[in-house]
Amino acid sequence: MKVLGLDLGTKSLGVAVSDPHRLLARGVENYRFSDGDYEAAINKTLEWIKQERIETVVLGLPKNMNGSVGPQGEISLAFKAMLESTASVEVVLWDERLSSRIASQQMISNKLKTKRRKNTLDQQAAVVILQSYLDSKK
Repeated sequence: MKVLGLDLGTKSLGVAVSDPHRLLARGVENYRFSDGDYEAAINKTLEWIKQERIETVVLGLPKNMNGSVGPQGEISLAFKAMLESTASVEVVLWDERLSSRIASQQMISNKLKTKRRKNTLDQQAAVVILQSYLDSKK
């Protein structure tokens, strides 16, 4: 079964999915929703879970550099609870510190244009989060 990786923002949800062998992550979507409309993000996640036959979801947990959980981290914790109450999947919180910076640097080194980087940053951050999780399981 595949694993779904998510990078949750206030207006977008970066989505990545693993291959069936759980070795590689690939970006699939940068889903945009109205500011704070996490119900729309949950519904989109449920679509991906069903479509890709997902059994585990890896959700990025934004932490401050000192390890504490701030307001966006609290939103991720609430999102996890909402997802667990509506889908029968395991939801794993994954420390996402620096994932956006790593994703941005990867896109720069691949010479992607600024507009394309901006439009796909959350998706690429989801790839970084999911790949980090998959690598930890090897």
